[in-house]
Amino acid sequence: MDADAMAVLGVGIDVVSIPEFGDQLEQVGTNFVERFTVGERRDAATGTGEDARHLAARWAAKEAVVKAWSVSRFSRSPLLPLIRHSDIEVVTDTWGRPAIRLSGEIAEHLRDTTVHISLTHDGNTAAAVAILEGS
Repeated sequence: MDADAMAVLGVGIDVVSIPEFGDQLEQVGTNFVERFTVGERRDAATGTGEDARHLAARWAAKEAVVKAWSVSRFSRSPLLPLIRHSDIEVVTDTWGRPAIRLSGEIAEHLRDTTVHISLTHDGNTAAAVAILEGS
């Protein structure tokens, strides 16, 4: 393999029930929404009442990244005892295409890794696939 070639290190997928996710967001006394950055909450607030739908896809993305990283560490102990979901942020470009921005400890561990993400939602389901690529 070429010294500059990138390899797939891990693949993760997550599926979320949008109605159940919306119920969780609306639970009184929960701080679940704080697992999203201000930017993610702003991007999801479309004014159409579909905030839960958009946040569910972002939650699936965060979980898919965690799963991809876990797979990349197969047979090795986890590097972090706890992953802060707010350190995995889904950002979008001008055309709405998603990307992942990492911060905190997870960013340190994945600094030489490219994270590819794909989100979808259809009906009552949101899903995401994450691929970690590195050398």
